[in-house]
Amino acid sequence: MPNPRLTGLGGGLFCGATMFALACLDQLLFGASLVVYGVLFLPVCALTALWVRRGDIVTAPVVVPIAFAFGLLPVADGGGGIGGELMGLVTALATQAGWLYGGTLVAGVITTVRKVRLMTRRAAQRRAAREPRPEIRPRRRQA
Repeated sequence: MPNPRLTGLGGGLFCGATMFALACLDQLLFGASLVVYGVLFLPVCALTALWVRRGDIVTAPVVVPIAFAFGLLPVADGGGGIGGELMGLVTALATQAGWLYGGTLVAGVITTVRKVRLMTRRAAQRRAAREPRPEIRPRRRQA
């Protein structure tokens, strides 16, 4: 499995572009099925949370809902005009909130586990740096 390290902005762009592309593919293959879109959203959330670099871990649960809303544009069932499209988007967000919350939860849990592991690793390194090392004495040769 590749191990890319995305910045916070890169993670947001990755997640948003992937969800938009998957929504377009969903539109073509499944006729804009919101359930398929929601199921595809979960692994994208996990990958985003895993691939964001350590310094930007907290951005993953923030960009995931934004990407969900951006990706809904092709599959939201809107009427004519801007008002109809906006109403379709709001309706899709309301009816698919479970997928949105689930994906955000997935990203949040993964980033929390990564952050806790990072904090314990740093604490162990600080403890190891503070402990005095035992003095090593050369062995005496016995004749």
